[in-house]
Amino acid sequence: MQQLSDIEALIIDMDGVLWHGDRPQAGIEGFFAILRQLGLPFLLATNNASMTAEQYVTKLATMNVTVAADEILTSGQATAVYLSQHYLPAHTRLFVIGSAGLTQPLRQQGFVLTDIYEEGVDLVVCGLDRDLTWNKLASACYALQAGAQLIASNGDTSLPTEKGLAPGNGAILAALAAATGAKPLVIGKPEPIIYQQAMQQLGSDPAKTIAIGDRLDTDILGAVHAGIRSALVLSGVSRRTDLATLAYQPTWVFEDIGAITAVLQAQALN
Repeated sequence: MQQLSDIEALIIDMDGVLWHGDRPQAGIEGFFAILRQLGLPFLLATNNASMTAEQYVTKLATMNVTVAADEILTSGQATAVYLSQHYLPAHTRLFVIGSAGLTQPLRQQGFVLTDIYEEGVDLVVCGLDRDLTWNKLASACYALQAGAQLIASNGDTSLPTEKGLAPGNGAILAALAAATGAKPLVIGKPEPIIYQQAMQQLGSDPAKTIAIGDRLDTDILGAVHAGIRSALVLSGVSRRTDLATLAYQPTWVFEDIGAITAVLQAQALN
């Protein structure tokens, strides 16, 4: 059996790791039970910016898992924090493609959010938007052509659901790029920013922090960029056969979170 050695904290992805859409992964309750039993700090860090931390707390509760809002870090939150560190919120006008998971943290940081077709936009901030319209895309394109910078909460091209892969934020970014040629500054994985914020929040040593995710091109590559070890679970997007074509590799590969639970339980008995 594999060993997860020298762990101080875990940074855990959600889509494809804990659930597919509204369908929880088998073993989700046991996974969190062993983390609580071991007193192992964790942060649920997701590229998905469509929901707020509080909404994720509610979603997990429907799966019989209890977490606190401060145990969740979304790319929407990470984007708001990053932008607040690089711009003066009260003097920065944003046009946002996204939902409450992105707009709420931006407003909490004090940014000015503009409406469709307003002028004087400094930044176009793009996250997954299930209510995407042509008018939103057009407004973003006009702002980008007028000199606004494009910021992306993440670049995921797809999103695992219970029905299969749905379009992710990367698909929206592709439309903006096709229309304007704009290239985004990406905050989420595989950039190291969200992992760095997570470790700061956890107060953990990178050498003793492990990232768990289902996507080689985001979760695992992001861990490489952040200088931390990683565990790939095969319950989401990436497959074992994908490993053969990559220059980088996860530290461990597991079938799912149930397999990680079994390893942690076995180590707890030793």
